[in-house]
Amino acid sequence: MEGRVHSIQTLGTLDGPGVRFVVFMQGCRLRCGCCHNPDTWAETGGTLYTPEALVGRAARYKTYFGTEGGLTVSGGEPLLQAEFVAELFALCHMQGINTCLDTAGNAPAENVLPLLRHTDRVLLDIKYTTDALYRRHVGCSLNVPLSFLRTLGKLGIPTTLRQVIIPGLNDTPENIRALAALVRENPCVEKTELLPFRKLCITKYEMMGIPFPFAEYDTPGSARMRELERLLAEYTEKRV
Repeated sequence: MEGRVHSIQTLGTLDGPGVRFVVFMQGCRLRCGCCHNPDTWAETGGTLYTPEALVGRAARYKTYFGTEGGLTVSGGEPLLQAEFVAELFALCHMQGINTCLDTAGNAPAENVLPLLRHTDRVLLDIKYTTDALYRRHVGCSLNVPLSFLRTLGKLGIPTTLRQVIIPGLNDTPENIRALAALVRENPCVEKTELLPFRKLCITKYEMMGIPFPFAEYDTPGSARMRELERLLAEYTEKRV
């Protein structure tokens, strides 16, 4: 079995708990306006790897993982190669390596159940909390990631919700209140991260000769991010 891999980061610190060996899979069918990796979209690109080869490379860094680190598979959208990632994660567990899946949840739950059985944690992107924004700026219904989240809950998989904050789209108390409601309704969610929208990726779009859809949006200031984080904590605790 082989999978298409876009790139590898050997000592990542932003893709799950602790220090991680991060595998970025090739291929994504969503077209998020804020996407930082348009070079991962094509499903025919990337470099072919076997699960054994990747685990062999990851095992070299086990001394850096400590008690929290391990291997994270991100993308692109890793669920497009769920069978490959399932085999990769199974081999990781045989080596005593923690596994983390970074995904937008864009796949039918029944297609990814074998993968989830070998997944220790999921980082789930919930980009917006309204179906209209999802359809306009992502390319699917909000029901797609919410269905995946419900599956994670049924399986009891520890989950971190992530949302990129984009001024003018989702930097509102209403959005934060809806996000807090998702946290309360899904006990599998152990952590929620609000991430500031950035435009460092614009050079990739220029090199690929395609427009960056969100070039008009600004990066939120640190004071605004702190205020939204405060609201999230308040809404989650007070159930408002």
